[in-house]
Amino acid sequence: MPANSRPKRVLLYSHDSFGLGHVSRCRTIANAIVEADHSVSVLIVSGSPMIGSYEFRSGIDFVRVPGVVKQIDTGEYDSANLRVGVEHTLEMRTRIIRDTADIYRPDLFIVDKEPLGLRGEVGPALRLLKDRGTPLVLGLRDVMDDPAALAAEWDRKNVVPALRDLYDEIWVYGLPQINKPMAGIDLPPSVRHKTVYTGYLYRDLPLHADIPHEVEEIDGPFILVTAGGGGDGEDLVDWVLSAYESDSNIPYGAVIVFGPFMSASAREAFKERAAKFHNIRTLTFTNNLGALMKRAAGVVAMGGYNTFCEILSFDKRAIIVPRTKPRLEQFIRARAARTLGLIEMLSADNGRPPHAMATALRQLPQQGVPSDVIVPGLLDGLGNVWRLVAKQLMHPHRGPAPLDAPDWTSVPAGDADPAAVAPVRART
Repeated sequence: MPANSRPKRVLLYSHDSFGLGHVSRCRTIANAIVEADHSVSVLIVSGSPMIGSYEFRSGIDFVRVPGVVKQIDTGEYDSANLRVGVEHTLEMRTRIIRDTADIYRPDLFIVDKEPLGLRGEVGPALRLLKDRGTPLVLGLRDVMDDPAALAAEWDRKNVVPALRDLYDEIWVYGLPQINKPMAGIDLPPSVRHKTVYTGYLYRDLPLHADIPHEVEEIDGPFILVTAGGGGDGEDLVDWVLSAYESDSNIPYGAVIVFGPFMSASAREAFKERAAKFHNIRTLTFTNNLGALMKRAAGVVAMGGYNTFCEILSFDKRAIIVPRTKPRLEQFIRARAARTLGLIEMLSADNGRPPHAMATALRQLPQQGVPSDVIVPGLLDGLGNVWRLVAKQLMHPHRGPAPLDAPDWTSVPAGDADPAAVAPVRART
């Protein structure tokens, strides 16, 4: 089969130790790739326990590696479910990732956020594919962390040599006028030259975007309160409920989405408080937050990357309450967006007095919307990502097949017995 006509393969890696952000971003990119070219298959390697809850377009599948969880207070990792040590879990993840790359033989490998993966777990796969000539891309969100903290982290992880020697391109899913995620890092010119800013990743609703039944009966406008994954969202939800409890003049009701990682005890306590209000609804998780956001009159959120993209895409008035631990990512993003006039930011530096949140909620209907501000290329991310992907796939090169592995692209569709198919070396 000629190289330019055979089905093309993209491999995406996302470590997903905590929250929903990384898997959501990878899902968005994967859906855009297969929608743009139906001859492309995308395989996602992820540690997210929630990846199976999302809908993917035809042409996408995923491999879930054993999960790990980050302790918010210490930043250390532990096995999420297995009763084995974290080092054992990481060894399994490393082997699965490398073997997946070996057998799948992608034409392009995109690594999300962590240049060497969690504790270096993607390093063997990167080196394997580099030796085969497979293009390697690092995808970074717009903000990583405080520059000094990121410089120390990357120095400890020995990241810069990987950026210099392994990666062919670095894609930043944002704009330099909002933030330069690698500012302050001592990088060689070659790394700067291979860095491309794509713009933010536009979000749209699927064709059949159902509103969760818990909120179908709400009449009139409501404010969407989202805590992202929820593992660190208790303070935000508590502050919003305290505002409603202290001020009866807030004009809109609320739909509060706790997130799947919020503790059960916290969820139940919040549900009891919310039940006292006829205009507040709660739900734990929805795989289509965009449908709620599109209907909402405004948004209160912590300001992770994906929520920010949805706020921009659905052009919603928003109050961002950024967390500042363990990273300053959300604060840096919210501060820059507020400076541009895209959102409002509410800081918890002086505690969380109910009247401060109540005032912000009462003023929300008078805020401007993001589209009031002209930022060229703001939401061009997906189109630019596809152009970058297409350029890499013009001359697909997945290297030779392992000696003991058949090339399944050559297996006839009706042949159900892999043992009956002689191994075929791929032509590249």
